[in-house]
Amino acid sequence: MTAFSSLKTDGPSRQFYRRKRTERQPHTKAMIALARRLIDVVWALLRDNRLWQPDAPTIPDTAA
Repeated sequence: MTAFSSLKTDGPSRQFYRRKRTERQPHTKAMIALARRLIDVVWALLRDNRLWQPDAPTIPDTAA
């Protein structure tokens, strides 16, 4: 249900779903792939004890 509702607005989930559909995946397989991706994100947040941040984390430049 989360994967389905994430398609209502523009964002990374909708872009991921569209990319899967352009790869000629049927709707069902694209939804399963999106749900799996969302589960992976939630698991990483729980594993690392982090809060959700919509922007990607920045990688500090250590070469300075």
